[in-house]
Amino acid sequence: MNVNVREQEGAMVVTLEGEIDLQRSPAVRKQLMELMFDSRDVVVDLSGVAYIDSSGIASLVEAYQMARKNNSRFVLAAVSQPAMRVLQLARLDKVFALAETVAAGLKA
Repeated sequence: MNVNVREQEGAMVVTLEGEIDLQRSPAVRKQLMELMFDSRDVVVDLSGVAYIDSSGIASLVEAYQMARKNNSRFVLAAVSQPAMRVLQLARLDKVFALAETVAAGLKA
């Protein structure tokens, strides 16, 4: 799994690639929570995620909750088909702000 963070248009864009599972989700959680503690707007690019399990979803939910608490934006962008299936099964596609592209997520 690769995690890349960059600032773009006043928000932090976090690009996740590979598999986000029980072994790898703590690194994702740590990175997202650090950004949330700074009350940053965050767009998470999930286009390169081949697999995500419940621990990965839990990391996203926790970051989303922190963003709401801090009045920050938290957007999932360019969600890959495997990740979208998991979000839909958990009915989280109705909870998260979703954008088709990172550019759209930055404007959301």
